[in-house]
Amino acid sequence: MASLDDTVTPPHDSSRSTGSSSLNRRRVLTVALGGAAATVALPAPAWAVADQRPGAHRPPALTLFDRLVVAQLSTKRALQHLKVLSEEIGPRIGGTDSERRAAHYIAGQLDKLRYDTTLQPFPVADKFLAQLSSPTRLPGDLNWQVGASAHAALDTRVTAPVADVGAGSADDFAADVSGKIVLVDYVAAQREQVAARAVAAGAVGVVFLPADLVEPRRASAFSPTLPGSASSPLPIPVVGVAQAQKHRLRALLAAGPLTLTVATTAHRGLTSHNVLAERRGLAGKRAPVVMVSAHYDSVIGAPGANDDGSGTVLCLELARVLRAIPTYATVRFALWGSEEQGLIGSRYYVAQLPQEERDRILAVYQNDMVATSWDPATRYWLLSFTGESNRATDEVAAAARRLGYDPRISPVTQRGASDHQSFQEVGIASANFSWRGEESPALLEPPYHSPEDTIAKNISLERLQVSMELIGCATYATARY
Repeated sequence: MASLDDTVTPPHDSSRSTGSSSLNRRRVLTVALGGAAATVALPAPAWAVADQRPGAHRPPALTLFDRLVVAQLSTKRALQHLKVLSEEIGPRIGGTDSERRAAHYIAGQLDKLRYDTTLQPFPVADKFLAQLSSPTRLPGDLNWQVGASAHAALDTRVTAPVADVGAGSADDFAADVSGKIVLVDYVAAQREQVAARAVAAGAVGVVFLPADLVEPRRASAFSPTLPGSASSPLPIPVVGVAQAQKHRLRALLAAGPLTLTVATTAHRGLTSHNVLAERRGLAGKRAPVVMVSAHYDSVIGAPGANDDGSGTVLCLELARVLRAIPTYATVRFALWGSEEQGLIGSRYYVAQLPQEERDRILAVYQNDMVATSWDPATRYWLLSFTGESNRATDEVAAAARRLGYDPRISPVTQRGASDHQSFQEVGIASANFSWRGEESPALLEPPYHSPEDTIAKNISLERLQVSMELIGCATYATARY
C-alpha cells in the first residue's frame, strides 16, 4: 500500500488503447515453486466449508454458488506463490529487475491457468538502491537492501570497519573515522553538513539512521537526497536504512567490532509493468467486466509479504478457482506495478481505457494487505476513496453476512492510498479491502513498509483464507449473471 505521504505521479503516456494490447503472451515463464530462501511453517486454516470461522459470530449460511468457490480455495497454494515473491525475489522495486522477475512469475502462473495474459509497460523514475552485507554475515531474518543517495557515489562497493558518530556534530567526528563507514542519526535539516563532515574526516561511507516513529509505525529505508551535491556528487556512498536495520546495526556494533560492505547501484531508464489477465464471460466480447486486483511491487528493503504479496497471491488463487466456473461477465485480474511510487501502474491503466471500456467495468476488488498476523488487526476494512458505498463494497458486505463475519466488517470508510483510488476518480465502482486495527484504517501493523514484512513475521494464513473467501464469493456473485 502506498503511504499517504507518497506523491502521485500522473501517467507519462496519454495514448488510448484497451489497456491490454501490450506484449501479448502465451508462454509459460518458469520460476520454481517451493525453492524459497527460508522454510516457514504457518498454521493453516483447518475449517470445513460449513464450519464457523475463527472470529465469526455464527456458522456460515453459504449459497451453492459460494460453495463452488470456497470449497476450492487453498492457502497452501497461495503460500507457495508468496514464498517465491517475498523470499526468492524479495523486495520488488518498481521498474527494477526484481519487479520484472515478479511480473514474469505472475504472468507465467496466469498463462498456465489459460488466461489471456498481457504485460502492459509504462515508464517510471530512476531508482537508487544499495545492499548491506558483512564478511561476518548480517542476521538473516532481516532484508538488508537499503536506499542510496543519487547525489553520492553510485555503482560502487566499499568494505570498511564501522564507527557510530551519533548525531554527526563536529564533536562527534573528533574521533578518527578515516577509512571507516559511519553510522549517523538522520536529521533532514543537517544531512548536507553531516555528509560533508564525513567526507572531510576521511570516512568511506555514510549510513543514515532514521528517527524512530511512534509505534506501531516504524521508519522505512530511504534514498537520502543531498541537493547541494547534485552537480558534484559526493565521492563516497551515502545510504538510508530502515528503523529495524538501524537498531540491529547498533546492537551488532555494541557487541564488538563490525565490518560492513556497502554496494550501491543506480537503476536508470526503467520500465514497470502491469500484469493483466482475463477470461471472457458467456456474454461475449462486449460482456461486462469484474476486476480483482492487487499491487505486486514493494518498497525499498521490504520483502512485501503482506504489502502486497498477500493481495497478489489472493488474486492468483482466485484465478485458479474461477478459471473453470462459467460466468456471464468477463473476469479480469490486474496486478499493478509501481503502486508504491504513487499508484502509477493503475493510473496508467485507467488513463488508457476509452470511456466505453470504463463503462463495461461493474466493480473492482482491490486487495492490499489482506493477511497480516498482527493481533490488533481484527477488523476487515471496506475502504472507498469517495467514502460512499458501491457495487464492490456492497457485494463484500453481503458475502461477509453469508460467512457470518458481518460484525468484523467495517462500515464503508473514506480512504485512498491504494489502487482503488485510480478507478473511483473516474467514476468506476471500486474499493480497497484490508485487515487493520479495530479503531481506524490508519492502524497498520508494525512491519508495514519495513524489512520485517516477511512471511514469518507478518502473515496469517487464517486471515488470508477469510480474505480469499470474502473476495471470491463477492466476485462470483458479481460476475455470474
